[in-house]
Order: sequence, then structure tokens, then C-alpha cells
Amino acid sequence: MQGIVQKSTGSWYQIKTEEGTNYSCRIVGKLRLRGIKSTNPVAVGDVVDFELEDGEQTGVIKDIKDRKNYIIRKSVNLSKQTQIIAANLDQAVLIVTLDFPKTFPKFMDRFLVTAEAYSVPGVLVFNKVDLYNDALLDDLEYYTLVYQDAGYKVLHTSVPMNLGVEELKEVLKDKTSLLSGHSGVGKSTLVNTVEPGLDLKTKSISQSHDQGQHTTTFAEMFPLSFGGNIIDTPGIKGFGLVDMEKEEIGDYFPEIFSRKEDCKFNNCLHLEEPGCAVKVAAEEGLIPFTRYESYVNFVRGTDDEEHFRKDIYAK
Repeated sequence: MQGIVQKSTGSWYQIKTEEGTNYSCRIVGKLRLRGIKSTNPVAVGDVVDFELEDGEQTGVIKDIKDRKNYIIRKSVNLSKQTQIIAANLDQAVLIVTLDFPKTFPKFMDRFLVTAEAYSVPGVLVFNKVDLYNDALLDDLEYYTLVYQDAGYKVLHTSVPMNLGVEELKEVLKDKTSLLSGHSGVGKSTLVNTVEPGLDLKTKSISQSHDQGQHTTTFAEMFPLSFGGNIIDTPGIKGFGLVDMEKEEIGDYFPEIFSRKEDCKFNNCLHLEEPGCAVKVAAEEGLIPFTRYESYVNFVRGTDDEEHFRKDIYAK
């Protein structure tokens, strides 16, 4: 039998067949021996072959079909293990807030760079814009231009204002979309507004730390009544880059990739090399400072596991 993984709970996986029947399945030992170093060899969105156990309505996953793509991140704990968040995606939608809680640009860039590296188109949604003061609205305008100029689709949303809801619905229609973001950015509320029938759980912001409380425990796929699927994920605190050589990181910044052929040296890292078109563009403001700063930090490894947590909790 064959189906698509709808939910992962660590040990068991909910699998839906083409006929719409759901089965709970576990994995067999050999699937863990394929050189897959992630904490979860099977991810939501995977197409798998499985067999039912004798006399049971539970099954065993026998094989994972080749993935079109996937999103992977480095764990925030000291084990430095990797986690496949979801597979076979049409797009990855990152929901962020400039405050309530704060999402820092380096986190956005880590997510978008990872999406680029694993061939998943990225979409950026700035939520809760009804709460922004004038200074935050100026920041919103700046970051909107930064990411639009880089080629990303950017939306502004607010559930109380009913702003951007239809636009988000159109973006999600007929696609399999990963939805991600920090806890507290309003992801569940936004999804419930787009698709009221889902009734995803929501919780308020913790006032003491200005951070969201986790409402999603495991990644899970939900069908949309207007076509497509969303994969809802737990609120992500850290998002470390995985398996990227410093020479290739620039390829995952569209505004850097488009200029690298104009550099004097083919192996230019766009740091201190003479004749670097990227550095000139950054100095002239053609590449935004925040994006170039993220790139430099990624290449130098100063924004990796031991550094990125302070992004999230800084005030």
C-alpha cells in the first residue's frame, strides 16, 4: 500500500492513502540505516510504501519514495542533529512579526536561504501589522522592499483588520505549503481565519518574555477546502543552516547570485577580495545591509548554533 505521511509523532506516523483511508504506521529498523543523519528519517509529506500488520489496522513503513524536495534544519540543542521538517513542498511560508514577538532578519534569512538551498520557493508573511506603531511601520516598509527586490513574495496580514487574508488564501490555493515561524506570531489564528474548519489551537503571548507559547507539538498536514494542503509546524526558536559550504551560500541569496559573475575572481567569497561586484553593490546600497550582514555571518560561521539563540531572545 502507498500513502502520504500526514502527521509525525516521533514514533508513529499517520498515513493517508489515495482512497482517503488513514493508518497509523511505524518504521522498520532498516530505514534508519540508510545514512540519513536526521532525527526523523520519515517526514510529513513523504510518499511511503507500507504494509498492514497481521490482524491489525496499524502498519509498518517499508520504503520512502524519492523526495521532490524538503526543508531541513539544525536542532538547537548541543547534539547538533538535523531535523527534516517536511518533504515534497510547493512552497515554504514563513510567518513573522516585527514585534509581539520580535522576529529578527537573520532568522528570516536563515529560513529563506535554507529554502533556496533545498529548492523550495519561499514566501514571507508579516503578520499582526495592526499592532505596529509608526517606527515598526517604517521597518515593515523597509523589509518589504528588501525581500521583494530579492524576488520573494511578501504579504502583510492582520486578522482583526481582515488584511491580506484573501491574498494568503490565493497563495495557498492548490499547493502544498509548509507554514512556519516563531511561537506567538499568530500562525494558528491566521490559518483558522483562512480555513475556519481547521480550528487549530491558539494561545496568547507570554507577557513576561514576549514570546509565544507552543501550541503545535508535531508537524501535521491539513487539507484545504479551496484546494491544496498546509503543513503546520511547531513554533521554531532556532533555525541552523545545514550542510552548506561557504563557497555556495551566496548562491542562495538571489541578489548576490545575480551579481557574482561580475566579480573579478570566480571563487570570490564577497568579503575582502579585490574587484568584488557584490561588495561594491552592498556599499552602494544595491544589496541591503541586513542581507549582506546575514551573508557575511553565515560564511564566517558567526551566526551558527552557538550564536543564533541570542537573536531570538535579544530585546
